[in-house]
Amino acid sequence: MANTNTLFDLSGKTAIVTGSTRGIGKQIAYRLAQHGARVAVSSRKADACEAVTAEINAAFPGKAISVPCNISYKEQLQALVDKSRAAFGQIDILVCNAAVNPYAGPMENCPDEAFDKIMGANVRSNFWLCNMVLPEMKARRDGVVIIVSSIGGLKGSPILGPYGISKAADFQLARNIAVEYGPYNVRANAIAPGLVQTDFARYLWENPEILKASTAGAPLKRIGQPDEIAGAAVFLSSQAGAFMTGQAFVIDGGATIS
Repeated sequence: MANTNTLFDLSGKTAIVTGSTRGIGKQIAYRLAQHGARVAVSSRKADACEAVTAEINAAFPGKAISVPCNISYKEQLQALVDKSRAAFGQIDILVCNAAVNPYAGPMENCPDEAFDKIMGANVRSNFWLCNMVLPEMKARRDGVVIIVSSIGGLKGSPILGPYGISKAADFQLARNIAVEYGPYNVRANAIAPGLVQTDFARYLWENPEILKASTAGAPLKRIGQPDEIAGAAVFLSSQAGAFMTGQAFVIDGGATIS
C-alpha cells in the first residue's frame, strides 16, 4: 500500500503546462509546484510568463522557469520542450491546457479561418506537443499526459459548436495515447471543466442570462473557480492516479448529469 504521505508527492518530477499564466493553467502550474514538481510556465507573452514564474518561485523557490511559446507554431513547441529539458533534464508530466475560441455562434456562420484556428490550436498543437514528449516517456516507462478539454466536447451547443468539436477530439487524443502508450506505463487523461470563472470564458459568465442558464440546472448552482480544477491535475500526475488512464475527468458542478 502506498504511503499516504507520498500519495500526491510530485518531488523530482518535471511538468510542462501550456497556457499557464492565467486561469486554470496558472492554478495547475502553482499546485503542481506546491506538491513538489518543477514547472515550465508557458504562454504567448513573455512578461506574463515571467510574472507567474516569479510568483511560483516566491512560494516554492527554484520550482519554475519561464518559456514563452505560441502553441500554433511547431518550432516554438519544440523550443518549449528543448528548454524545459535543458533546465530540468526530462519531462515527466505534460499538461496541454492552452486553447482558443475566436468564434461563437451558429456553425453555418463560422468562417473557415476561425474553424482552422480552433482546430489548429486546440487539437493539432496538442498532437504535436504530445508526440514531442511521448518517446522519452515510453523509453523511461513512466509519464503522464493531461489534456484540458471541456464539457463542451460532451454535448452540443447552439453557439460553441466548433469549439466543442475540437474538445471532443481532445478526448479521443487522450484515449488514443492511453491505448498506444499504456503498455509502457504512460498514462493519458483529459480534464473536462464546466463553466469556470476565467478570462477565457468571460463572455459567458459576464452575461447574466448565459450565467443563469448555465448554472440553474446544475446541482451546485454556481460557476466554478480555476483552483477547483487544479486538484484534478495533481491527482492525475501523482501516485494517487496511477490506475487511471484514457478517461474524461468531468468537473462541472454536476451540470452534465442534471
